[in-house]
Amino acid sequence: MSTLVLIRHAQARPFEKDSDRLSAVGEQQSIALGQFWKTRGIRFDEVYSGTLRRHTHTAELAGFTDFVTRPEFNEYDATRILGALQQDEPILDNRKLQRRFEEAMPRWIAGTLHMAGLETWQAFRERIQCGLRGIIEKDGPSRRVAVFTSAGPIGVAVQTVLGAPDRMAIELNWRIRNCSLTEFVFTRSRVSLDSFNATPHLEEVTFR
Repeated sequence: MSTLVLIRHAQARPFEKDSDRLSAVGEQQSIALGQFWKTRGIRFDEVYSGTLRRHTHTAELAGFTDFVTRPEFNEYDATRILGALQQDEPILDNRKLQRRFEEAMPRWIAGTLHMAGLETWQAFRERIQCGLRGIIEKDGPSRRVAVFTSAGPIGVAVQTVLGAPDRMAIELNWRIRNCSLTEFVFTRSRVSLDSFNATPHLEEVTFR
């Protein structure tokens, strides 16, 4: 059996102009993760990351320099999804942001939310699943694989493995902590969820 660990990026800066950067807390979360693995002698045969800065910086601060970036593990385009609601009221806090997401996401999944350049839910889900298949179907026994990504892809991965409805991917997405670990065990023919959303390495837990 092989092991796949999906790591949500550490805390970023969602309400700043350049939101694709880690906060000071996020930097400490990433370092703590690397130290946690180091003290336990945990190593990985393969390490992947989405291409977003918050993905790669989390991986770097956790101690990785030789990892492969893959756009398949990037997050959905939250800016376009929220922009498709055509509401001018600014979003300045987490509660307002969450309410806006809860309004937009069911419409995005249903295919009734439209904006130029917006990736559909089906395309997003298939992109994530394609990335996961590329890892799972690769040859090699007893591999340990890490992927630095976002909450949306992790939600899709869990929903897919459990055979749950699409809406569950988003319900899970809301609860995934920054820099958390979700683990699967797998062979080329079978994937099982082993643990979800674990943060044994963190003293300060954040969700956004």
